[in-house]
Amino acid sequence: MVIAKAWALKKHFDGFPKTSDFDLKEIELPNLKDGGEQKLLLASVFLSVDPYMRPYSQRDMKEGDIMIGTQVARIVESKNPAFAVGSFVVSNRGWRTHFISDGKDLQLLPSSWPESLPRSLALGTVGMPGLTAYFGLLEICKMKPGETVLVNAAAGAVGSVVGQLAKIGGCKVVGCAGSDDKVAYLKKLGFDEAFNYKTVKSLDEALRKASPDGYDCFFDNVGGEFASIAINQMKKYGRIAVCGAISQYNDSVPQKGPYVQLPMIFKELQMEGFIVSRWSNRREEGVKALLKWVVEGKVKYHEQVTEGFENMPMAFIGMLKGENIGKAVVKV
Repeated sequence: MVIAKAWALKKHFDGFPKTSDFDLKEIELPNLKDGGEQKLLLASVFLSVDPYMRPYSQRDMKEGDIMIGTQVARIVESKNPAFAVGSFVVSNRGWRTHFISDGKDLQLLPSSWPESLPRSLALGTVGMPGLTAYFGLLEICKMKPGETVLVNAAAGAVGSVVGQLAKIGGCKVVGCAGSDDKVAYLKKLGFDEAFNYKTVKSLDEALRKASPDGYDCFFDNVGGEFASIAINQMKKYGRIAVCGAISQYNDSVPQKGPYVQLPMIFKELQMEGFIVSRWSNRREEGVKALLKWVVEGKVKYHEQVTEGFENMPMAFIGMLKGENIGKAVVKV
């Protein structure tokens, strides 16, 4: 018998999440039986903390539910011939150390995964955030060689991949982030222009200086005031991929305009929100491409690793405050 630990949502977040909003529980897992549905016992190895958890918890969760999220887990016991003991999978079972599965909700790590590569990348650059960048750029922005791509929250898990994929696609890339260390990281990744949005006197001027001709594509992870200013610098027929709105997730009172209609009409812009699960039928294609680019060194990665399952809430809150460069993960 295994005792699993799990973090539950004790209280819905009011403004910025606090550690007191979470509750650490112990759950007794039953032994696996032959012939039953529950044929696999898994142990989480790495867990993900992501911005989407903030708005989704409000929309989809009740107080007392296990926090939503994804993990890389190892198969500890198996009565399913499709899953060998010791193999690694990605699963969407929330903040828990152990769980039982029938295998239907598990995705095996690709057999081509090199031993030298951290398996935690299946939660970041070669996982959901990387796939978000991949499909957002290809399918929503429809970037073309020679175009100029703007990405905000550019040192985060999604933004850092967006910039690198846009460079692979032959684009000029402008990124912005919230600290000088993050800006230095963007330069290291090959961004053509990068600036700290917190220290520039005028965001409008900084965007104009970075690309005087404007922007063909804008990959927006932030929303709010930044998006309102950036939309006015789009080129005619520009495309905007609305991926996130982290500037608004912790607001108790919703922000008010400016509004997007006039610049959208005058410049004939396309603006589309998306969630990466739309392309779940093409997941294998995206993972294969991202893994290849990482192995070839064309896509670099950085992980902010927090040790210890007991530190999940702290890692989540730190990520929402922008303390991470690249992908924030927790190692059990």
